[in-house]
Order: sequence, then structure tokens, then C-alpha cells
Amino acid sequence: MADITQLLNTFLVGGAVRDSLLNRAVVDNDYVVVGSSVDEMRKLGFIQVGKDFPVFLHPKSKQEYALARTEKKAGQGYTGFNCNASSDVTLEEDLMRRDLTINAMAMDINGKIVDPYHGQVDLKNRVLRHVSSAFIEDPLRVLRVARFAARYHAYGFTVAPETISLMTQLSESGELLSLSGERIWQEMERSLADANPEVFFNVLYQCQALKSIWPDLHNLWGIPNPAKWHPEICSGLHTMMVLKQAVLLSTKTTVRFASVCHDLGKSLTEDETLPSHPGHETAGLPLIEALCTRLRVPTAHKNLALKVCQFHLHVHKAFELKPSTTLKLFEQLDVWRKPAEFEDFLLCCQADFTGRLGFETREYLQKDFLYRAFEMLNMITAKPFVEQGLKGLQIKEAISQQRLKVLTQFKVDYLQQNNII
Repeated sequence: MADITQLLNTFLVGGAVRDSLLNRAVVDNDYVVVGSSVDEMRKLGFIQVGKDFPVFLHPKSKQEYALARTEKKAGQGYTGFNCNASSDVTLEEDLMRRDLTINAMAMDINGKIVDPYHGQVDLKNRVLRHVSSAFIEDPLRVLRVARFAARYHAYGFTVAPETISLMTQLSESGELLSLSGERIWQEMERSLADANPEVFFNVLYQCQALKSIWPDLHNLWGIPNPAKWHPEICSGLHTMMVLKQAVLLSTKTTVRFASVCHDLGKSLTEDETLPSHPGHETAGLPLIEALCTRLRVPTAHKNLALKVCQFHLHVHKAFELKPSTTLKLFEQLDVWRKPAEFEDFLLCCQADFTGRLGFETREYLQKDFLYRAFEMLNMITAKPFVEQGLKGLQIKEAISQQRLKVLTQFKVDYLQQNNII
């Protein structure tokens, strides 16, 4: 029996066409159907899933097939559109409503490219360019373009100046405030998972979007740091450098998100104390809490971000801390119950240290010292103290005293072996 799609005028569209032309792995195949109707699609066995516009799942392959449609702005936000999916909507009209020219190409069943808006030219020239002036009707496109800029940065893509101009216009219109926190986080997390998430934030900063969706991060640009420890000076630039280092150290979006959040408190530093930032660690905590509540950031991301923000300077000063203070730090970080999170915490601290101009390849022995100390102390158990007849709080106190004794000697040995003292 012939595939039912042969009874329809179907085209492969969007990302699948773009990525195949880039010789990049295609993740999803999306199809548009021209000249059909909801009734015909249902009669052929397609399962309708779209409420706002007619999108269907193939009864066997479960791939998406959408009727060709046009959209007209009818309200605020990215959902404020009236949809026309009548059978007389052409493929060119459907492609015109898309965000970027490289996403506005289609391929017929014979492999022929339909490219009315010169997406192949922009693909060759590595340019992200809007299809039409209707781009400005959807605020979500600001985030999507920033995400595409990050995803395709390694291919050499940049955003066209005229598209940046429209994105800036959208950002300054207040339309970004209509986006839900969940939708913003979805775009942000997808970018954090890519190889160049710093590009996502840089583009949003460039077009003034960051001022709306994450003002505390936006405000870091232009805030100075002491040149001795931060030759790059600018706190915003430093944060992006830290993020780049985090990408090299971990694929986890928790680590990358925490790295972006670690210095948010510097946005609140009083001018008279600059370039020093006393208390910026604790100052950043309510900013992270507020952001995570607004964007509904997952708990694991929030918890790591809070710990990195509050305690990263403790790690940088690990060799200066008294053993008792180091043990207290371990308790505050809950390392005995959450060793994996502690590893991620240390990676963030390393990213903060190496995310500075000229520091990129420097050795960060503080991480090695603290993790090896943790491994050694984690081997101390209650068993020998129970066998001695101790009970309850006596056991807890005995474990603490043993940890302190072991850590004190380990620190002396470590500092001597590494010529730190």
C-alpha cells in the first residue's frame, strides 16, 4: 500500500532543509502540506494535535505535518496571531511567515529546493537574516535568533545588522515582557546546552533584550573589577569568559547556568567601593532566587547557582582557610550527601578562576586540594567509634574531631608537596 503522503502535496521545511545543506545532523523532519484541509487530513488518518493551527501526526511515522498557513498579528506576545490555513495558501506564503531566510526553505519529494527568500545565499554567506518586516510581530524571535547565533557560531554565522536593528526595536517596545518565564528558560537552557552559549547572551545584550529578560546580568557590563585579578576589567565580559571555561569543563547546563550567575551581586555594588565588590557573594543570592522563581528554573540549577554564588571565594582562598573553616564549608555545601554536586561546584569555581584574561591555562590547585581532602575525609565512618561504645552526639563529635585531625595534617602535607608554603 502506497504511503498516504503521496496523496498530498508535501514539502520538507525549515531546520531539516537548513541542516542538510550544512551537512549537519538532522534531528527532526517537519513537513508542510499545501492545498489540503483539516477534513482531508483526518480522512487520510492523520492525527490532529495543533489547537491554534492545524498540525497533524502521521499515523505510522508520527512525524509532523502542518497545513500551509499565514499568520496575522492580532494581539501582544508570541501567541497573539490569527491563523489562516485554508487550501489556497501557497508554499511561498507559508515560508514568508518564518523567522530567518535559512529557515524559510523547502524541499519537494524529488529533492528540489524551493527558496523564494534567498536562504541559500545567506547560508553560503553565513548570515542570519529575517525574512520580512513581519519578524517584529513575534517577540520570541529575538531569543530564537540569539539561540541560532550561538548554535551556528562555529560555522561562522553572524546576525545581519538590519536584523539586529529589528531585534533592538522589539526589545525596546516592551513586547519581551509578554513572554512567559518558562518559554524564556526553554530557549536559554537549549542555548546553554550548545557549544557557544556565550554568543546567546552577547547577542541579547547587543540588542538590549537582556535588559528586559535578565536585567541583573545586563547590568554587569561596564562594572569594573580590580585589574590585578581581572585584567579583562568588565564584569560582563568576565562572566562570559567564565561561561566559556565552564563549557570546556562540563556539558551540564547546571554548571553552565551557575557559572553565569556567580557574580550577579556585583550589579549592586555601590560606586564608591568600585572596583572592589565587598559582599557581592551574599548580595547575589536574592537575585538568583528571584530569577529562578520568575523563569521557573529547575531546582538543581538553582541550588548549584546559589552555592557557587555564595562560596566561590572560599574556594579561591582554600589554602588560607583554617581546617575548621574548611570543614564548615564542607558542611554548608552538604558534600557528604551530595558529592556529585560538590564536583560540579568545584568545576564552576575553576571556571571562575580561569575565566579571566591571561588566566585561561593557569593551574587551579584549590580544586584538587579540596576534592582530595573530601575523598579522604569521606572515608572516616562511624564504625570504629560505635565499636568504642560511643553513642549519638558522641559519635558525631568524634567524627568531626577525626576529620579535623586528618584535614590538618593533609593540608600541611599538600602545601609542602606543591611548594605553596
